[in-house]
Amino acid sequence: MSWLSKVFELNPAGLNWPRAVAVLDVGLVPMFVFWVIGHEEYLLSALFGLLFAALSDPGGSYGSRAGHIAGFALIGAGVTALGFGIGADAWGWLVLASFVVTLAAGLTAAFGAHRFVNALLLNIWFIVTIGFEFSLHKASHITSYTWAQVLAWTGGAALWIVVTFLWWLVRGRVDQGQPFSELPGDTSRKKLTSPLILFAVIRAVVIAGTVALAFGLDLSHGSWIPIAAIIAMKPSLEQAALVSTQRLAGALIGAVVAALLLWVPASEQGLKLFATQRGLEVVALVLFMHGAGIRFWNYALYSAAIAAGVLILMDLPQPSNDTAEGYRVLWTLCGVGISLVVMLLVGLLTKRSRRP
Repeated sequence: MSWLSKVFELNPAGLNWPRAVAVLDVGLVPMFVFWVIGHEEYLLSALFGLLFAALSDPGGSYGSRAGHIAGFALIGAGVTALGFGIGADAWGWLVLASFVVTLAAGLTAAFGAHRFVNALLLNIWFIVTIGFEFSLHKASHITSYTWAQVLAWTGGAALWIVVTFLWWLVRGRVDQGQPFSELPGDTSRKKLTSPLILFAVIRAVVIAGTVALAFGLDLSHGSWIPIAAIIAMKPSLEQAALVSTQRLAGALIGAVVAALLLWVPASEQGLKLFATQRGLEVVALVLFMHGAGIRFWNYALYSAAIAAGVLILMDLPQPSNDTAEGYRVLWTLCGVGISLVVMLLVGLLTKRSRRP
C-alpha cells in the first residue's frame, strides 16, 4: 500500500485546468474541420502536430518562438513523411528506421534538455505513425495518403503558431513564458559521455526489437508493443525508479481503458457505428485535455490519459472484438515488460560499474 500510495500520490499544486481548457478549445478546431471534410483518418496527425508544437514552444519573443516552432514542425513533417511512407512496407525497413530515429533522438541530449525533450516527442510520434499506417493499410475501406498526413501534421503545428500570435496581440505584444513551463528549457550543450551514448543505443535496440517482434511476426494489433515500450522507457539513466513505475502503470492503465472503449463499436453498424466513432474521437480529445491539465498532478494518471487517447485514435479504423481486446492488453503488457526488464538490467549494470 505504501508503494501504491507513492505511485498515485497527488500534487494539488500540479493541476492546471486553464491549460487543459485551452488544449480542448484549440483541439476542437481540427476535429471539426476533418468531420466536415469527412477524412477523420488525418485527425491524429493534426492533433499531434498541435499538441507537440505547444510542448516544444520555448517562450520568449514572438519572432523567436515562431521560428523555433516552425523548425520543430518542419522536422516533424519529415518524421511524419518517413513514418507514413514506410508504414506499410516490409518490416525490415521499419526496424531499421526505428533504430536510426530512436538513436538520433537519444543523442540529442548533448544539445540540451529542451532539445532532447523535443526529439523524444518526435521519436514517440514516429513509432505512432508506423503503427497507425500499418493499421490503416489493413483497413481496406480507408485510403490514407502520406502527403495528406504530412499536411495535417503541419496544419496542426501552424494552428499553434496562429493561436500564440493572437494571444501575443491580445497581451499587448509582450514576451511570453513557456506554455508548459515545467518542461526543461535548458539549451546548453553537454558532452556525449559513455553512459549517455550507451543508453541511447540500448533504447534504439529495444525499440527496434519490439518493432521487429510486432511487424516481423505480423501480430494482430502488434503495434501496441513498441508504443507501450517507448512510453515506458526512461529518457535517461538518472531518472528515479518511481517515475519509471508511474510510466509503466500509466501505459498499462491507458491500454486497458482504450481496449474497453474500443469494445463499444464492436457490435454497431451503419449510422450507429459512425456516431460511436465520432463520440470516441471526442473522448480521445478530452483525454488529451485531461493529460494537459494533470501532467504534474500525478504522472501515472497523466501517462494513462495520453496513452488511452493515442490508442483510441489509432485503432478506431478497425472495429473491435473480444479477441482484439485481449491482444491489445497482452501486447501492452509485453511492451511494458520488455522495457521494465531492460531498465532493471541497465540499473544493475550501472550499479556494478560504479562499485569499483
